[in-house]
Amino acid sequence: MTLLEYKCPNCGGTIRFDPETQEMGCPYCRSVINIEALKVMDEEIGQNREPESVVWVYEGDEWREGELQGMAVYSCNTCGGEIVGDETLGATFCPFCRTPVVMTRTFAGMSRPDMVIPFKLGRDAALNALRQHYLGKKLLPKTFKDENNMEEIKGLYVPFWLFDADVDARIEFNAKKSRTWSDDKYDYTETSVFRATRAGSVGFRQVPVDGSKIMDDTLMESIEPYSMEEAVDFRSTYLAGYFANKYDIDAAQSNERANERMINSTVSVFAATVNSYNMVTPLSKNISLESGGVHYALFPVWLLSTRWKGKSFIFAMNGQTGRFIGDLPLDRMAYSRLLLKMLGITAGVLIILFEIAFLFI
Repeated sequence: MTLLEYKCPNCGGTIRFDPETQEMGCPYCRSVINIEALKVMDEEIGQNREPESVVWVYEGDEWREGELQGMAVYSCNTCGGEIVGDETLGATFCPFCRTPVVMTRTFAGMSRPDMVIPFKLGRDAALNALRQHYLGKKLLPKTFKDENNMEEIKGLYVPFWLFDADVDARIEFNAKKSRTWSDDKYDYTETSVFRATRAGSVGFRQVPVDGSKIMDDTLMESIEPYSMEEAVDFRSTYLAGYFANKYDIDAAQSNERANERMINSTVSVFAATVNSYNMVTPLSKNISLESGGVHYALFPVWLLSTRWKGKSFIFAMNGQTGRFIGDLPLDRMAYSRLLLKMLGITAGVLIILFEIAFLFI
């Protein structure tokens, strides 16, 4: 298996992509190397090379049948250490010398992405976003910020399928309008129910669906959107210094989720045109989709993992826009005090109302 390492032309050190300069940077001599200058090396990605033979043995025992399925071993060009991963691994670091490497065959041929959105925000930005995420959380345990252990922070290029489609739809909505008034004796509410019909066409371009089994779809959708105007043609140089995986969910398997996202968006867009009602709900819908093609892209994501009191907490940040998401632990004592306080306020209001009512009896 061919490993691609980018070396500094000035000092020979391993260089990596720098999100601040959008060029390749050397951490040793601080040189900045233009990505275009590395175009010849990058063209190796398009070559389908046969993997080197690997003898899969373990001291004393041979691998059992089926154990090697989906696995791959690479030899680091810098120190000779073995890098073990699965067949989807596209970029990583040598566990021995920390050299960033790109697995050329992973992105060769049909697996080669059409485009990539380079990282614009670095590791420090992700850590700062995590600290900002803690602020203003009144129900966050006070000891969490001081006692949680940062287990991992990883810059990762996640594989995405981008779907284009044209949608024709006819949707009927149940629309309700209410008005209230009072007299000396009673309070009145009048509810009118209407049926509204909307029909038309909607065009969708580059609707993303992540193509990785290990990435949570909801987590990835929560850090959208990405600005596709900043997407560039795929170059392996952008992967240097980050982790990357190729897809292990193909476009056909992702199609259903893409259709679901487009249908839900169509219903929301049409519902927004039914104005001046208190409540609008769809009654029936007739929606057809015509495929306009699909593209394969890599999007930048920062993944952070912390551990507190035996439990792991995962956070994700959009490596382009900085949008941050992640669950935090709940201070149950603080929550109980807040709940009691709210109940106390409610009880106090009820007592006052009863006293006022008693005066008029």
